Amino acid sequence: MIDTENVTCDTCTAPSEFVFDASDEVSRGWPRVDIELNPFKGDFPLLAQHPELAFLDSGATAQRPACVLEAQKSFYETMNANPLRGLYSLSVEATEAIAKVRSQIAELIGAVDERGRARANEVVFCRNTSEALNIVAKGFAPHVLEPGDEVVISIMEHHSNLIPWQQVCRETGAKLVYLYPTPTGQITDDEIAAKIGPATKIVSCGHVSNVLGVENPIAKLAAAAHANGAYMVVDAAQSVPHMALDVRELGADFLAFSAHKALGPMGVGVLWGRTDLLDRTDPVYTGGEMIDSVTEQGATWAPVPEKFEAGTQDAAGIYATGVALDYLVDKVGYETVAERERALVHYAMSRMVELPFVDIVGSIYWDQHHGAISFNVHGIHPHDVASIMDMDGVCIRAGHHCAQPLLTWLQVENLACCRASIAFYNDKYDIDRFIDSLNHVWSVFHN
Repeated sequence: MIDTENVTCDTCTAPSEFVFDASDEVSRGWPRVDIELNPFKGDFPLLAQHPELAFLDSGATAQRPACVLEAQKSFYETMNANPLRGLYSLSVEATEAIAKVRSQIAELIGAVDERGRARANEVVFCRNTSEALNIVAKGFAPHVLEPGDEVVISIMEHHSNLIPWQQVCRETGAKLVYLYPTPTGQITDDEIAAKIGPATKIVSCGHVSNVLGVENPIAKLAAAAHANGAYMVVDAAQSVPHMALDVRELGADFLAFSAHKALGPMGVGVLWGRTDLLDRTDPVYTGGEMIDSVTEQGATWAPVPEKFEAGTQDAAGIYATGVALDYLVDKVGYETVAERERALVHYAMSRMVELPFVDIVGSIYWDQHHGAISFNVHGIHPHDVASIMDMDGVCIRAGHHCAQPLLTWLQVENLACCRASIAFYNDKYDIDRFIDSLNHVWSVFHN
C-alpha cells in the first residue's frame, strides 16, 4: 500500500469507471504478420516438448531457447573456474567471458563513448532488477536526499521500484511524490510539469508497466528531471525484452533490467549507471573481490564495477545471458519481436473485447500494450480464473502483480487481476487456446 506519511497525493482519486471508444480501431494501423506461422517455438525446449501448453506469462519470466541452456552447460564443461581470481587459463577464460558480456550489454543499451566504444565498466552484474534498484536507492540516493527533497515515481511502479524509495524517503526525510496516468495509462505533460520541480532530486520510473503494458515517456521525464537538477532512474525490466533502447536517448542516469525476462537465466541482473554516479554510490554488499585493500580496521573499495560485485558471480549465468541477447537481437531482431507481438496483442484484444464478461484493465487499444494485457472476468476471482485456465494448459498470471498501489488507485476489485503476457514465440494457436479457456472459465460458473 502507499506510505501515506511520505507521499503527496494531489490527484490520487481514480476515475470511477473507464469507458473507451473502439470505433477508430482500424485507423490505428493494422499489424500484418502471419501469426499462424511460428518459426521460433521450436527453439525453446520446454515449448517444443509441451505443445499442449499456451505459455502466456513471459512478463514474469521468459522461456529459454536451447542455445541459452547449452551455453550455461558449456560454461561448466569448458571453462568452469572462478573468474577474476586465478592466473591459470580456465580462470582467465572465464574472466574474459564475463568482460565480453559486459561490453555486449553496454553496446546493447547505448552506453558508449564519443567514439562508439562500449563503456563496459558502467555495467554492474547483480541478481535481478530488484537488487539493481536497491543499489541505487540505498547506495546513491542518501548522498543526494535531504529533508524536504522529493523523489518522484509513478503509481504504476512494480514494488521493486517503489518500496526502496519508500524506505529511503523515510530514512532521509524526503517526500515520495506520485505521477498518476490517464485511464489508458498515459503520463501527460501537465502531470509531469505538476509533479517534477525544484524540490525533485530523483525521478524513478518503469519504462513499460508490467500491469498496463504501456510505455512511459522516459525521455520527457528525464528532461524535466535534469532541468531541475535531478537524476533519472529507469526500470527497464519490461522493455529490454520487447524493444531496443538507448540510455542516451532516454536521458537515463541509471538503468536496470533482469536477464530472465529477456530469454536469459534466472539470477542475473544488470545495473547500468554513469561512471561519475557509480563512483559516488556506496556498495550495498561487501566481501570478497569488491575491495582494493583491507587492513584490520578498514578497507578501500575496488573500482567500478567490481566494488558492487561482492563474492563469486554467477559466471555461467552471465555467459548464457550474452548468448540470450545474441539470440534476441541478432537471430530474432527487435523489429521482428515488435511486429509479432503487436500482431498477437491485436488479435488477442480483438477477441477479448467480444467477450461481454471480460473487463480489460487499462487501455483497450492494442497499440498501447507491449506484451502485457491485464483483465478480470466478471464475478470470478483472478485466482480461480488462473486455476481453471491451468487445467486447460493455459499459463497466465493472477494476483496483484507486485503493483498494489496501482490496483488500489484503479479501484480493481480484490486488488487482483489476471494478466496474459505475450512474447514473440507465441502464435495464433496460443491466443485461440486462451480465448477458449476464458469461455470455459465463464461456463464453469454459469452452467
